[in-house]
Amino acid sequence: MRKYVLFLAIALVAVFASNAAQAVSEMPVVGSEAPAFKLTTNEGKEANLGDFKGKWVVLYFYPKDFTSGCTMEAHNFQRDLEKYTAANAVILGVSVDTAESHKDFCAKEGLNFKLLSDPNAKVSEAYGSVMVYNENKLSARNTFIIDPKGNVAKVFEKVKVATHSEEVLAALATLQKP
Repeated sequence: MRKYVLFLAIALVAVFASNAAQAVSEMPVVGSEAPAFKLTTNEGKEANLGDFKGKWVVLYFYPKDFTSGCTMEAHNFQRDLEKYTAANAVILGVSVDTAESHKDFCAKEGLNFKLLSDPNAKVSEAYGSVMVYNENKLSARNTFIIDPKGNVAKVFEKVKVATHSEEVLAALATLQKP
């Protein structure tokens, strides 16, 4: 019995410690001002949130270029790009990959929207979208819809890549209803 209690105590400490490592920062809440950012795009240019005032912004965070889930998510956003454009929305993908990696990813996968490089995970942290994998920070798979005034309008946590773009489009349509 004593060994069981000791094992349980150690297991609980391990679980709480790993969860603490994952929860690097808080997500902005709906209605709050979206955290500002200035990041390098796949085109090698700087982009900041203010560049998109007057538009709806779909800011999606993802772990890594060229991985299966991230590629599927990007393809689905690309597939629906015309629908986003018609809804006065831009898609911005963010990961800790370099701008050069983003450039190669966009070229290989035929992506026509901006991917932003967050190499130090500072913007990912500001959006509560960081995970730790093998002691490295990666962007966690979360999405934020930001309204034309720069406020967080919708948050999607731990998304399912296969259906995510459709869910974002549906939420965008609901948010835009008068």
